[in-house]
Amino acid sequence: MLGMLIIAHAPLASALKSVAQHTFPDCAVTVEALDVSPQASVEQMESLGRELLARISAREVLILTDVFGATPCNIAQRLAGQCDSKTIKVVAGVSVPMLWRALCYAPEGLDTVVERAVAGASQGVIQVSFSRPQNQTSKLGAHDSNQHHHQQ
Repeated sequence: MLGMLIIAHAPLASALKSVAQHTFPDCAVTVEALDVSPQASVEQMESLGRELLARISAREVLILTDVFGATPCNIAQRLAGQCDSKTIKVVAGVSVPMLWRALCYAPEGLDTVVERAVAGASQGVIQVSFSRPQNQTSKLGAHDSNQHHHQQ
């Protein structure tokens, strides 16, 4: 089974882990979360990240982080580069669709999960427009068949 570590600005990582556990109750043993606090030093957060990685028993780990180039992503990259005992990949831009897709495909291996997670994130971004229900009566009030409200 694949392990996952979510590293994000506080409280996003914990919130995403809660969402994962709500939808996939059995994932509690495979998903860890590190909320990067503005008060903590990068070294402290990196040390906590190493502890969380050590708790993940899987040999393959996907680290999901919120924003490329921000502190959580930089910590994730350093953790991935320092760990020789696990195969680790980092994906930035974590979202609920990305997380759910990664959890759904976790048994298929790290490379497949990375591909599916990125696809889930991009496919999860959709502009939603409001449309009025069809066959609604006019709000202009009652009118007889001889009155026509046209705008030309």
